[in-house]
Amino acid sequence: MAEKKEIFADGIGQIHFAGGMVRFDFITLQPGEEGKAPEAQSNLRIIMPPQGFLSAFNSMQQLIDRLVEAGVLQKNEKKN
Repeated sequence: MAEKKEIFADGIGQIHFAGGMVRFDFITLQPGEEGKAPEAQSNLRIIMPPQGFLSAFNSMQQLIDRLVEAGVLQKNEKKN
């Protein structure tokens, strides 16, 4: 089996559309100065065509639905 590379991210800093592609800028939180909040630092960009983005979004939505059903996540109720 081929070796897989793992990349950790604390979250997504930005998602934007440029040059016909969807771009995800992933961030990690880096320690700030003593007593200050951690600072978000961009460390990786993933670029994919719109159809790949839609497929990834659908896969994530299916996983979210399964995690809600299992009680791992709770849906936020929208307030107007």
